[in-house]
Amino acid sequence: MKGILLAGGSGTRLHPITLAASKQLLPVYDKPMVYYPLSTLMLAGIRDIMIISTPADLPQFRRLLGDGSRFGVQFSFAEQPKPDGIAQAFLIARDWLGGQACALALGDNLIHGEHLSVLLRAAVSRPEGATVFACQVRDPERYGVVTFDEAGHALEIVEKPAMPQSNWAVTGLYFYDKRVGELAASIQPSARGELEITDLNKLYLEEGTLHVERLGRGAAWLDAGTPDSLMQAATFVQTIQSRQGMLVGSPEEVAFRKGFIDVEQLRAHAKQLGKTELGRFLSDLADGHV
Repeated sequence: MKGILLAGGSGTRLHPITLAASKQLLPVYDKPMVYYPLSTLMLAGIRDIMIISTPADLPQFRRLLGDGSRFGVQFSFAEQPKPDGIAQAFLIARDWLGGQACALALGDNLIHGEHLSVLLRAAVSRPEGATVFACQVRDPERYGVVTFDEAGHALEIVEKPAMPQSNWAVTGLYFYDKRVGELAASIQPSARGELEITDLNKLYLEEGTLHVERLGRGAAWLDAGTPDSLMQAATFVQTIQSRQGMLVGSPEEVAFRKGFIDVEQLRAHAKQLGKTELGRFLSDLADGHV
């Protein structure tokens, strides 16, 4: 399975901060925002990843991430000239996908949970259909909202409903089978002129192959797209790392634990980060102290 990390858009909800820098390159505590969804894709075992961003911002992503070898993965890069919807990512990447299954992670989403890796492995292993993740939120009208029947099966998904019928929002992490490029090409722009990811999900829902995994109390999902949510995400990461002594959203750690890089490569990363707390943690991990 391949992975797409969508890091485009103009970040208008974070103006004026994002007038000079991509939203997904802003710091969330001690790491760039894009590290968190990248770590999630890697945690799913995905090693062939395309970064999609604006023509102006792509050079900065190349500078930050390189070719992926430092994380034991391979990066490709593609332009999204203008933000015409999340599902547009599959049209941009269609030739690169080559008919393979694909996961898509939004560049401003942070998902953290004790059993997340188990859910990710299950999503990757499904040969057909799609898997999305839902989380309870206080403001579901901002998201795609899913409703369930009494047996817990998804009934309907509505994009940004004025009167939400549930508080289960679909997160910015999606897994699709090899038909995703073909199905995305069949979607028509919505009333706001975008290729909606909800419309793609509905195609799978209508044929009965959409799996919706509900994230419970042991998981956290943060959409760091506003000043408040950006601060909340940073506070969350700082709290977990300082109190529990574990990293959140570190591609270096995931790469080492997944066997993408060896201990000497991990030590080299730790040395490069110098005397930062992140560097100290990676050094301790390489020495077997974590």
